[in-house]
Amino acid sequence: MPYNVDKIIFPQDFKYIEVIKVGKPTHQKYDSFYLKHPPMKLSKRAKIFSPFDALKGFDEAVQSKEVLYVPKKELNEDEMRELNIQLNTLHNLTANSKLARENNIHAEITYFVPCMDIENENYLVKGSYVTVSGIVKKVDPIINKIIIIEDIKILIEDILYIYYTDIDN
Repeated sequence: MPYNVDKIIFPQDFKYIEVIKVGKPTHQKYDSFYLKHPPMKLSKRAKIFSPFDALKGFDEAVQSKEVLYVPKKELNEDEMRELNIQLNTLHNLTANSKLARENNIHAEITYFVPCMDIENENYLVKGSYVTVSGIVKKVDPIINKIIIIEDIKILIEDILYIYYTDIDN
């Protein structure tokens, strides 16, 4: 015959029926068990049930949607002229790898990075500005129209601002 405990029916061969019959332990306040294991505060108990990252990368995907993208700024003639002067100077200082090592030019470049999230409405339309700094390895304003700083290739058309110094001086 099946067991009936608190209106729950268990099969006759259920091996934990004795444990269920005994029920939840009760402790008197300030007995030895209570003093050794006081009840957990509700604020701490809630942390036990806090969510965990079951979907790896989901939080990052949500955060990528929260990025505030801006349109690419078009440089005026004066800004474009100044940028070209700086690029030509950097090109002359880093015309080959030997010159680049000898001159050891440190630059800080702010450039436009378009939104590359294909599911975002700003995909390739808007983007954000990033600033990197490091040693200028190469400037190619004519053929590839790039500048390489450390190992980062930057399209010259995306550059907003360049600041550079000679490290040795």
